Amino acid sequence: MSWVHAVLDVPAEQHAATAGFWGGVLGWTVGAPWPDHPELCSFEPPSGTPYLHLQRIDGPPRVHVDVESEAPQQTVAHALDLGATPVAEHDHWTTLRSPGGLPFCVLGAREHETPGPVAFPDGHRARMVQVCIDSPRAAHGAEVAFWRELLPGRWADARRPEFAGKWHDDAGSPVQLLFQQLDEPEGSVRAHLDHGTDDLDAEVRRILALGATDIGRGAGGWHVMRDPAGQLFCATLNSPESTPHRDIG
Repeated sequence: MSWVHAVLDVPAEQHAATAGFWGGVLGWTVGAPWPDHPELCSFEPPSGTPYLHLQRIDGPPRVHVDVESEAPQQTVAHALDLGATPVAEHDHWTTLRSPGGLPFCVLGAREHETPGPVAFPDGHRARMVQVCIDSPRAAHGAEVAFWRELLPGRWADARRPEFAGKWHDDAGSPVQLLFQQLDEPEGSVRAHLDHGTDDLDAEVRRILALGATDIGRGAGGWHVMRDPAGQLFCATLNSPESTPHRDIG
């Protein structure tokens, strides 16, 4: 297993606003539609390989992850054995749902270069570094167990009780995973993006100026906002550095 990608899924009427907003947050350009899948495009960094993508869907906004594998058919079979549900077979990937209902895709591994952080005029830096998988209480334990069994790599237990821990592949994935238990007793598992920065106040001011809705500061080094499609995301003090072995402790 190598890279994890993140995909913003939005309905057609919210596509343009979402593309413009997230392009501004990342400091990256919005690429052309994919040749074989015009519903998809990628946010393209100045250097390195894209890993945040945008997809038009028929349905409400959401975030899903794409997991690369050296043996994708074996990974799909393993996911099914662990309780995933098949959704669709595509030309280059297989779509499934986790036991808690989170959509994800499995695709073949490729060679990549992780983009570095973007430096802004005041000197602070930022990069989208994390997907947080959010589980209602009833689904949390099974969801964490599923992903820990499916994904090889390094796990670090969390210090705060609402989080189970963090995952990284220790092979240069630009995205790490965080697992959070929500206060909700039941419901479907979903995910949100965490944008890492070395100056939280400066980055929050910059993102709010791009049109985000302010939700408020968290207690552990993050600030919650909402994007134009209505999806929650956080600016966090996770390091924006692109290193093969991330500090996830």
